Amino acid sequence: MPEKNKPIRVGVVGVGRGRSFMRAATPTGMELVAICDTWEERLRPEGKALGVSTYVDYQAFLEHDMDAVVLANYFHEHAPFAVEALNAGKHVMSETAACHTLSEGVALARAVERSGKIYMFAENYPYTAYNQEMRRLYQKGHVGEFKYGEGEYVHPDPPEVKLGRSCGRNHWRNWIPSTYYCTHSIAPVMYITDTRPVKVNGFVIPYDFGDMTKTLHMNRADIAGVIICRMDNDAVMKSLHGALRGHGNYVRIHGNKGVMENCRNGDKYRLRVWKEPWEKRKGEPVETVYRPDFPVHHDRATQAGHGGGDFFTSYHFAEAIRTGEQPYLNVYRGIDMSIAGIQAWRSVLSDSAPMEVPDFRNESIRKKYERDDWSPDPTRKKTGQPPSSILGEIEPSDGAKALAKKVWASRGYFGE
Repeated sequence: MPEKNKPIRVGVVGVGRGRSFMRAATPTGMELVAICDTWEERLRPEGKALGVSTYVDYQAFLEHDMDAVVLANYFHEHAPFAVEALNAGKHVMSETAACHTLSEGVALARAVERSGKIYMFAENYPYTAYNQEMRRLYQKGHVGEFKYGEGEYVHPDPPEVKLGRSCGRNHWRNWIPSTYYCTHSIAPVMYITDTRPVKVNGFVIPYDFGDMTKTLHMNRADIAGVIICRMDNDAVMKSLHGALRGHGNYVRIHGNKGVMENCRNGDKYRLRVWKEPWEKRKGEPVETVYRPDFPVHHDRATQAGHGGGDFFTSYHFAEAIRTGEQPYLNVYRGIDMSIAGIQAWRSVLSDSAPMEVPDFRNESIRKKYERDDWSPDPTRKKTGQPPSSILGEIEPSDGAKALAKKVWASRGYFGE
């Protein structure tokens, strides 16, 4: 464990999304010492600008003298990379998803336990100011016991923008099913209420052949996913995530003594808390609307992306390494919210039947799933593996392919 006032030496994998973690190193008491990516044309200039070592080979990167690794590589690659880093004696912070298959989740949980190292799941949406405030209010009993919740992550973009962040036909953004990218909407509810999903029913809004943001994009999945989660306290939550119109991130928590949510109109970082007239304390308003602040480090958090979340993930990772105590977003919670999306896709393909979300804290449960490699990844395809859309295999249009070639070339990518 690094000395309390000694910088934690950290390396980052991924020079795209990883840039936010590179920027967060110094403000959180870490020292960036190395970066790794296979895209050399972007890697070398970034390393030179930062004055750090660069690697295209992950094994060589892991041999660098450092304490911790941040994984900001592709969505479906994190668990194997994390296991290798843990086995090499490094602490790990991983972007979403924690794992791409249930067998990867099993291997990851075992690797963290075996290594004794810190694992932080870098899900940033719980750390917006209003979500941190809702956790504080919930923990103090302001709305009573959690009964129903909603989390929404709706993120539409024009096809040119989507293509620019998904270079290559088999880039993960072009094939993951719509239920998989669920942690931004599920995580805040889990964080606020200290609950986990135990069963899920999955639904999708199918691919729309009349929507140019789909037909001029290389994505072969559906528009959006809806997951109905039964939580471990018998509450119910709805997760909505995808590319519907109406960009926004919203969280609502109904307790048996009130409701709280971030506002949908005007300043969406405001929080609304409602108590029924017959239940509120004397002198307490029925409705309170205000913009909460971050509990700590306002100046640093307001400079970070994702509503301050990009600062707090690195902050809590560094604190966990210094104290030797696993962070709140530990490996088990990371796996919980990641495999909820996998199991929801199984549900979708089974007419929305309920599916268990296994708890990988328990080794006897892990044994049941250690060979479960069910995946829609086109590079792993074999008999029995699922499609990316409820409609089956979708071939991008000629117009999408032509636009993709143009956009990808502008980004320096000339592959298929």
